[in-house]
Amino acid sequence: MSKHARARSRPARTNRRAARRAALAATVGLVAFTAGWVYVAQDPDQAAGVAQARTDSRPQPVDRVARDTLRSPMQGLTGISEQTRARIPAESRQLILVTGRAVDSSESTATLYTRPEAGADWVKVESWPARNGARGWSVQRTYGDLTSPQGVFALTDAGGLLSPPPGTRLPYDEDRGFVATGRGVNGESLVGSFDYVVAIDFNRRPGHSPLDPVKPDGEDKGGNIWLHVDHDGPSQGCVGIPKEAMRKVLETLDPAAKPVIVMGPEGF
Repeated sequence: MSKHARARSRPARTNRRAARRAALAATVGLVAFTAGWVYVAQDPDQAAGVAQARTDSRPQPVDRVARDTLRSPMQGLTGISEQTRARIPAESRQLILVTGRAVDSSESTATLYTRPEAGADWVKVESWPARNGARGWSVQRTYGDLTSPQGVFALTDAGGLLSPPPGTRLPYDEDRGFVATGRGVNGESLVGSFDYVVAIDFNRRPGHSPLDPVKPDGEDKGGNIWLHVDHDGPSQGCVGIPKEAMRKVLETLDPAAKPVIVMGPEGF
C-alpha cells in the first residue's frame, strides 16, 4: 500500500473512534435519565418536596408540636405553682388571682384575668391592692382562726346592700341583710364593706345567696368567705378590694365563662 493510501485511511479510523465515543456518551446519558425517572416514579412525594423546597422560599408554618413545646406551662399566670395552675378548670375563661405577700401576711394583690377560649393563655385585665385574713393563709381553715382559705374556688353568686352595677350577669341578691356589724380586726369601721360581694365557693352551696347560712362541710370550717369592698384592714377570712374594683368585677364576671378565684400566698 502506498503512503498516500495509508494517509487516506487515518481520517476514516478517526471518524469511527469519534462515533464510538458519541454512542457511549449517549448510552451513559440514557442510563442516568432512566435512573432518575425510576427514582421519581418510586417516590413522587419526596421528589415533589424537593422541588417545593427549591422553588418556595416563603417562611414555613411552625410545627404544632414545636409551637406547643415553646408555650409557657403557666399559660400567662405568675405567682403560683404548676400544681395550683393544673387545678384551674380547663373550661374557665375568667379568673381572679389573689397573691399574698407571705403565708402569714394579710396584704395581697388581686388581678383579674380573662382568656378568649378554654385552654388559651390568660390575659391580664387589671390589678388592685387587696386584704386577706389577719393571720394569712391556710389549707385547713377552721372557724375563727383569722386565715383565708388557700386554693381554687368557683365564683357563682353575688349580692350586696346596693343595686347591682349595670351589666352584672352573676345571680345577684340585693338585700338589707348585707350590713356588717361590729368593727374590723384592727378596730376599723366596716361600713360599706358589703355594698357589693361575690361569694367564694368555700364551704357553701353554689346557686344560693351569699347570705345562705348552710355550710355543707360543717360549722368547724367556717364559711361566708366573700370577695367584698375593702375596709382598710385585714379580714377574718374574706378578701377585700377597692369599691371600684368590685364594680369592675361584677361588670365582668359571666357565669358562662365559669369564673374562679385562685388565692393563696406567693408561689402556692
